[in-house]
Amino acid sequence: MPSSTLIMGKPVTKLAKDLRRDTYAFLEKLTENDASPGLHIEPITNAKDPRVRTGRVTQQYRAVLFRLDGPSQPAYVFIGVWNHDDAIERAQKTVLKVNPVNGVSEVHVVDAAPAEPVPAIRPEQPPVAGTAPTPGSDAHPVLGYTTAELQDLGFDPLLAARAAAATSDDELLQLAADAVEWQGLALLDLSAGTPLPEVKAKLGLDLPPTAPTGQSADEQALRGFEHPAAKISYTFIEDNDELRRIIEEGTFGAWRVFLHPEQRAYAERSYRGAFRLTGGAGTGKTVVLVHRAAILANRSPAARLLLTTFTTNLAAELSRSLHQLDPEVAQAQSLGDPGVFVAGLDAVASSVIKTAGAEIGAARSAVLGNETGGVTKRTDRIAAWKDAIDAGGGNLPTSLRSVAFLDAEYGAVILPHRIVDLTGYLRVRRPGRGIRLSRGERTAVWHVVESYRLSARAAGSIDFAEAATIAAAHLDLDAAKGGSRPFNHVLIDEAQDLSPTHWQLSRALVDQGPDDLFIAEDTHQRIYGRRVTLKQFGIGVQGRSRRLALNYRTTAQNLRFALQVLAPGSFTDLEEETESSAGYRSARGGPDVTLRPTASISAELDAAAEQIRSWLKQAEADHQPPESIAVLVRDRLDRDRVVAGLAERGITIRSVDREAVPSGSPVTMTMHRAKGTEFLYVLLFGVSAASLPRGFTEYEYSDDEVADALLRERSLLYVAATRARDQLAVSWSRDASPLLPDCGTTA
Repeated sequence: MPSSTLIMGKPVTKLAKDLRRDTYAFLEKLTENDASPGLHIEPITNAKDPRVRTGRVTQQYRAVLFRLDGPSQPAYVFIGVWNHDDAIERAQKTVLKVNPVNGVSEVHVVDAAPAEPVPAIRPEQPPVAGTAPTPGSDAHPVLGYTTAELQDLGFDPLLAARAAAATSDDELLQLAADAVEWQGLALLDLSAGTPLPEVKAKLGLDLPPTAPTGQSADEQALRGFEHPAAKISYTFIEDNDELRRIIEEGTFGAWRVFLHPEQRAYAERSYRGAFRLTGGAGTGKTVVLVHRAAILANRSPAARLLLTTFTTNLAAELSRSLHQLDPEVAQAQSLGDPGVFVAGLDAVASSVIKTAGAEIGAARSAVLGNETGGVTKRTDRIAAWKDAIDAGGGNLPTSLRSVAFLDAEYGAVILPHRIVDLTGYLRVRRPGRGIRLSRGERTAVWHVVESYRLSARAAGSIDFAEAATIAAAHLDLDAAKGGSRPFNHVLIDEAQDLSPTHWQLSRALVDQGPDDLFIAEDTHQRIYGRRVTLKQFGIGVQGRSRRLALNYRTTAQNLRFALQVLAPGSFTDLEEETESSAGYRSARGGPDVTLRPTASISAELDAAAEQIRSWLKQAEADHQPPESIAVLVRDRLDRDRVVAGLAERGITIRSVDREAVPSGSPVTMTMHRAKGTEFLYVLLFGVSAASLPRGFTEYEYSDDEVADALLRERSLLYVAATRARDQLAVSWSRDASPLLPDCGTTA
């Protein structure tokens, strides 16, 4: 049994490799026997808090901790590791206290300098919500709350006064960054217009703290670390494996342990039916989704869960994340097995079809009009549509002789309605398709569809959309005969990119009922799918939709740039509501976005080499690996050009396609492939007028399709920009892309 309890603070930096090893060994020994003489756990002379201690990690480095005497054994609150002299200085001015308003345990660094006077707010000029300074006039407070109101929430008096008097959003952001974490997050929420009672509820501050009965000050502090607001920054270590992961992964692994109470509530709560969680890039939707999968699996080990998304790459990331979160959660290997089955929806469709065997014939007939034909091979859609146009498109108007149009019509109208003949197609409604079709035009389209289906049948193949529809039809037919659906719970990430046939399959995979579907969506990141609504597929989330707005990944400067890319567009979410980016904000600040205009591709590659060399030096100094640097490009041609061009300039960079991000060097990948990843440093390369947007010639048949394609291009650039945690640079040659906002610092 451990001799002491360990409470870990959230890592703020990553330690060097050898120091990570030594820190783990020190903390492991501390929990086993805190009296071990080799630990050198010592009180500090002239400390502002007598409970502070330091311990010897190595001859050069010491840990700063607090010792709290619990009812049965001592507990140690680990603050961090510093060089010997720095650790002593840090320990002398660090204090642990319990917030008198709400009972949250907090760690503060108290400067030895005399305290600043608390700024006063003149009674005749109360704060006005949303009032910003204007040129040539006196600055006014922008928060809209008084010092007293903020202190009633639990803010420190000095922070409350400064926040109430702040005259700019940037000032509030800096105050939030310097505050105790829960207070900083509350300040960011308030600055975005979230009502104070809602902020209290989010942080678990809406109930008064329980008055201690006979507890010592140390016991009250231990209890305070169990408060939801304290768990944002501190966690009780359950075992050595958990300790090792926190130390090894640093800030990148913090998502597994240190959840905002709002995120934790969404992950743990039960719902009467389908639930939809929205939010911008970096707000933690995927974090909540993965936590929820682990929670449901641990609650019911016999349950069958599906954790799924649009692409194979993202599904692989979900599988890795689930294993990182809880290696004990069983990941099912086959459809219908207990545990969490992690796969892309296309792979799920193939599994359903394979499991069905000969019984798939009835479903194939319901979707395609014939029972016989191959279902294991996948059609090359682009080539097949071109052949179908040549073979059956004699009467097709020129404006409709487009692979993009026919493929979209097939996937959005014909397959979801399971149309098998011309009569059905002539009768079906086509809302949202952007172009009207006369009876004659529909007939001409149908002849091409028939040719497409006939050639695929002869080749013994179906396409991915057909596979999803056939799988859904089989599950529905089987359920009508009394069969059971394959899953008890289905959790979907990046839901905005699902096609209509994917949604039909998702609905068919699980019975309607409590906790059936958990949907994570960000309409602003829709880079694949076309606009759909959940009600089209019998999925109701009325009263069960929530939105995350606080970005934990991207700095405020990078987020501001990304949101300005989106600003000219108009986006509609899965409930057919206009999606706004209002209220999105970041918990961190950083440098401005660097803009690098160049006169030629060669000059742009020179600038890229210069930027990456600078980042490599910075990463080494911060103990970060080279793969924390990424160059994102529009397509594979640009990716290969970057690899070759940088090699000529002495920079080794590795291209990434389907595989996981390799270690040992900076990486480059397409913006599409980058979805679901994050890096400390990101260069968006080739963001020129010649490269963004591309491919609009395929959409000449419809102004609506052109507009939707442009939205997806904005979303793609937004996705790419929000992969950067700390530093973002954007380069182009000749003319810049028209999608770029006019902001940032030109290099």
